[in-house]
Amino acid sequence: MKHVLVLERDQATQLELTELMRQHEMRTTHVTDSNHLLGVLSNHAVDALLLEIATDEMVSTIHHLIELTSAPILIVGAEKTVEEEKVRGLDAGASDYICKPIGTREIVARVKAAIRDKGDINHRRERRSYEFGDYELLIRQRLLIHSDSGEVRLTIAEFNLLTAFLANPGIILTRERLLAASRLHEGEISDRSLDALILRLRRKIEIDPAHPLLIRTVRGHGYLFDCKVTFEVKAQPKRPSKAET
Repeated sequence: MKHVLVLERDQATQLELTELMRQHEMRTTHVTDSNHLLGVLSNHAVDALLLEIATDEMVSTIHHLIELTSAPILIVGAEKTVEEEKVRGLDAGASDYICKPIGTREIVARVKAAIRDKGDINHRRERRSYEFGDYELLIRQRLLIHSDSGEVRLTIAEFNLLTAFLANPGIILTRERLLAASRLHEGEISDRSLDALILRLRRKIEIDPAHPLLIRTVRGHGYLFDCKVTFEVKAQPKRPSKAET
């Protein structure tokens, strides 16, 4: 089931969106502000973001979010939004700019289209990936793929943590270094919660999380990723021109 993160101040619209998205096999999480949004992103994988944000925060918020997630960002603007404001949002990296008033059915249709289009874009992108065991981690798409079971959904913190391990296989990484690699912003990840984060990641990639073979604990020093890792860059093949067909 697709997961949509919604920042929408009108409660009636929130309830209507939640019910309509449920009917389309999507679930929603509603947040109240940017900090709440980042907190949810750190702990939950999302497929799209639907945001009603102030115009003076729009560009900086979009820039921050596209560094954290590849999920499409849809901005909801006021009824009389000027064209220049829409262009700023789209140029900043938003997938769509929706102006009120708009029906909830159209909003849901646009969210579904953005998710579908994002998948097509990710498929066409250059493949930069780490491979280890039966897994492949696609960097730009932020996707972890198992050769048998398919996509393994990761939160932002889990993705950042796994990337830090894959970039340093066979090297002991201190808790301080892993904290720095995993956090979204200052105070997001505490020393106490690092162990919980590693446990969550182990549950997703280890055959037996209680007896981990990939992410090993090195007592008194930190953690070590114990697996052969390869890094590959694969350019997507060009489409043939008319002369070649």
